[in-house]
Amino acid sequence: MLIKQLSIFLENKRGRFTEIANILGDAGINMTAFTVAENSDFGILRIIVSDPDKAKEILREARFAVSVTDVVCLQCPNVPGSLAKAMSIVATAGIFIEYMYAFSFGQAALVVIRPDNLEKCIEVLTENKLELLAASELYKL
Repeated sequence: MLIKQLSIFLENKRGRFTEIANILGDAGINMTAFTVAENSDFGILRIIVSDPDKAKEILREARFAVSVTDVVCLQCPNVPGSLAKAMSIVATAGIFIEYMYAFSFGQAALVVIRPDNLEKCIEVLTENKLELLAASELYKL
């Protein structure tokens, strides 16, 4: 249930994301999901890719600062209230969400979650019959 997410430090200047997209594309690595948190000087690109180990290696070779973090991915119905239900379960269990990002397609919404306690988060969501995607499923999207 754990998914490897890359976090890449980027200077906040024109063309940096394009450079990463080109490096990954040239290596045949697909970007499944990403988010950028930024301020005036730099940003953190958090990204899920089809081959995280290879992506980390080639981005480091290109002199990018890259770290790997484990996250989980919740799949829930793409209807009002379904995410609120899941987050209520997590909050009631005393789990803090450091950050999350989501995307939807058709009838499903996928939510990438970085909780403070991965094992407990997986346990609580699974016990409540909420669907978590395996890394192999997410990397194929």
